[in-house]
Amino acid sequence: MNRLPVTIISGYLGAGKTTLINRLLAEDHGLKLTVIVNDFGAINIDDALIQETAGSTIALTNGCACCTMGDDLSAALREVLNRADRPDHLVIEASGISDPVAIANSVLNENELSYGGIITLVDAENAGTLLSDPLIAPQAEQQIRAADLVIVSKCDDMNEAVSALLTKAGARTPTVLNGSPVAELLFDVVPLPKGRAVTAHPAYTTWQHRSNDVLDRRALGDKLAGRPAGLYRMKGFVLTTGGAYELHVVGRQVEAKRCEAEETLLVGLGPADRISREEVEAWWVA
Repeated sequence: MNRLPVTIISGYLGAGKTTLINRLLAEDHGLKLTVIVNDFGAINIDDALIQETAGSTIALTNGCACCTMGDDLSAALREVLNRADRPDHLVIEASGISDPVAIANSVLNENELSYGGIITLVDAENAGTLLSDPLIAPQAEQQIRAADLVIVSKCDDMNEAVSALLTKAGARTPTVLNGSPVAELLFDVVPLPKGRAVTAHPAYTTWQHRSNDVLDRRALGDKLAGRPAGLYRMKGFVLTTGGAYELHVVGRQVEAKRCEAEETLLVGLGPADRISREEVEAWWVA
């Protein structure tokens, strides 16, 4: 059975996690999502989307579901895994004061789950105050440093002051999504190319590479370690002198396993304001 990918949504109180989750539940992405939240009361789900409410779970008409975490994350994860009809993707809302790395470690320790990234939201209007408060800043910076992707909320464009603050705090890939579809970036919904170009929303850069080139197996690790920071997701197959490998890259996390493949076939995705197709191609062919 395929492992269930898990994405963690993090961010300090008021950063916009609830808004992002509502967008994910309402978007027409074709995925069956299960979202584990801290409090139903904070998630204002459109009544038209609700099919059924039973105990700690709300079932939606689009196949998605929303349930509460309770006091035991492991129990909540096991409950999802034990369902006869598993979701396509699991989203966990971290509380505003929790450490997303601890949640990620719970995911990595479960053989039936796969890591889908930590997304941290930062409120542009209050970022300066938050990151200068001696009591709050250490925790906020921890959430930012842990993130594979930082989404800046409550602004149309990221100004230089906010960008400088996030860079100082250790943000890897800060971006502004505005009205762009969220699922394309957060989840693995961009397919491998099958004879035609991969397309995505203009807010995102997509890259694909197809060749019969064989990479030195010893150089693969260094190649991946040097990937552009704005390349948030990459997947596919690569031929090496040590055989073919299947690659899955999410932010800082890289997974490579032996497989059977007849060609190198890769697709990548990142925010268009952080990376270009030419930059990714130059990195890969160098």
